[in-house]
Amino acid sequence: MKTFVIGDIHGSYKALLQCFERSAFNYNEDRLIVLGDICDGCPQVNCCIDELLKIKDCHCIIGNHDLWALKWATSGWKENTWLGQGGRATIESYGGGTMPQAHVDFLKAASFWFEYENRIFVHGGFDPQKPISLQDKEVFVWDRTLIAQAQQVNSVNPDYQFSEYKEIYIGHTPTTNLGSTKPLKLCNVWDMDTAAGWGGKLSIMDVETKEYWQSDLTSELYPNGEIRR
Repeated sequence: MKTFVIGDIHGSYKALLQCFERSAFNYNEDRLIVLGDICDGCPQVNCCIDELLKIKDCHCIIGNHDLWALKWATSGWKENTWLGQGGRATIESYGGGTMPQAHVDFLKAASFWFEYENRIFVHGGFDPQKPISLQDKEVFVWDRTLIAQAQQVNSVNPDYQFSEYKEIYIGHTPTTNLGSTKPLKLCNVWDMDTAAGWGGKLSIMDVETKEYWQSDLTSELYPNGEIRR
């Protein structure tokens, strides 16, 4: 069994299928860790969750966009900030109606972090000075301090270790904001969000070998203003 980690999907079903095909991901034998933000952005959130439900060993981390989408699905909430950040695409992927209970349950079952062989996987980040069990849940989904610190420290000491984990995997902050279109390693922090929700690529990585595969640009897979409209 191989263990793969994938960055922020943001409704990019076409990109998701390309990543699975290019990495030769096995739905029945391999493990997939999803770093959150399955929802909002590209127009096929419903198809993405259907596809992830086919995977025998799938660990999903909750992202801020997933929490927004879940709030809409369970209460009808439609805040303008969310709608303008891709929420409309999520609603439209369900025909403007309701999210199936299986999809609601899938998002509700997502965790704030996942640990595997002295590695930790979170959506946004965390405070390396505090035990994981004492972290604020808002920090897990919204934090950008950790990646900012990693970028700063990496320039002078790339071997520095944040926290006791040998590797930290995050999404949330597009690597394009940090000058890269590929998964980015800063000290022991791996940023896997390669901006699929903003017209960039979706990336999947073999956690052991660090080999990675990318989709085509989502701006090409979803042309004509289909992303975050």
